Amino acid sequence: MANQSSPSPLYCVSFNQDNSGFAISSKDSFKIFDSTTGRLCYERGKFYESTLILCSFSVLQFWVFIKRPYFAAGAFVIVEMLYSSDLLAIVGAGEQASLSPRRLCLFKTTTGSPLRELNFLTSILAVRMNKKRLVVVLLEKTFVYDLNTLVMLDTIDTVPNPKGLSAFSPCLEGCYLAVPASATKGSVLVYNVMELQSHSEIDAHRSPLAAIALSSNGMYIATASEQGTLIRVHLVSEATKSYSFRRGTYPSTIYSLSFGPSTQLPDILIATSSSGSIHAFSLSLAINQRSKRSTSFLGSVLPDSVSDALDPAHHHVLQNAVSSGIRSYAVVRKIDKLEGTSSPSQFTSLRATVSVITYNGYFQEYTLSINSKNESLWTLEREFNLFSP
Repeated sequence: MANQSSPSPLYCVSFNQDNSGFAISSKDSFKIFDSTTGRLCYERGKFYESTLILCSFSVLQFWVFIKRPYFAAGAFVIVEMLYSSDLLAIVGAGEQASLSPRRLCLFKTTTGSPLRELNFLTSILAVRMNKKRLVVVLLEKTFVYDLNTLVMLDTIDTVPNPKGLSAFSPCLEGCYLAVPASATKGSVLVYNVMELQSHSEIDAHRSPLAAIALSSNGMYIATASEQGTLIRVHLVSEATKSYSFRRGTYPSTIYSLSFGPSTQLPDILIATSSSGSIHAFSLSLAINQRSKRSTSFLGSVLPDSVSDALDPAHHHVLQNAVSSGIRSYAVVRKIDKLEGTSSPSQFTSLRATVSVITYNGYFQEYTLSINSKNESLWTLEREFNLFSP
């Protein structure tokens, strides 16, 4: 379990679109790391007026040289990456005039200077990007821009969304944005960002939403309410259908939801909560078992009622991974499978690489192994302090 004595809490944590890198921000700086190696690739802070760093994301490498600081030292509440490129979307915490929370800066690490700035009437609560779209979430409005030209394409009026809850699928074929559709219950508005039109509205929970996640291909959406006892997975094309996973009996705040990488159905859904545990739900194994009891495709994927909770055997929990109440963010970076011989849909074993960042400044990487008998084992592979030199 991560040491809880970190000297400086994080203001923001974000992984890029393929989880190959992540960004963090603290009181005086923001940093970018390679997820695979844990290597620091870029740092911006009061001690970095001239810095030369080799950045490495998978096969992509580039040198970053900063001649002079564009920003004074201060905190950023949003640092969003665009894959492994040198483009960042950053928003200040408002501690200084140059770091207004109403100003979005598109920033190039290779030059250390901004490309463009966008100013808004209220604070920016979330920013999402892919190779063609830029999405900016405010309290009651969400703006969609063409990333290349920064021409505004659409404005979405939303219910009050003070937490900036949003989810985005970065692929261009199923490029959806999900935001709350109600302030009193757990409804989700799913919007097609490429076609610039509303796709559907999903009634997921009785209580307001606490977390949303879209699979990278845009096919599935996961939701959790403020109660935090049930996590539901919906097929986006069939907005009224869902799988239900029981996280626990007692209420807990869900801090993050993340699907495993997949071109079809993700194998794993990961959740972190205020209980300090990491929860993994076996989507593929559950659906394979259910498909034996149904001949229709939708019947094999989704139950008839959102109240239908899955067998707890599909729930794999790592207890006390983080101290209770410490906010955390987890993603599934990689999944390796050995296919079964009896059927392509059955696997002999599954191994998932799970990266966890705690908001008190620690990185953890686990391997979750699940065998054909649905027996699981969590193994801590590495852990380090993100503030260490």
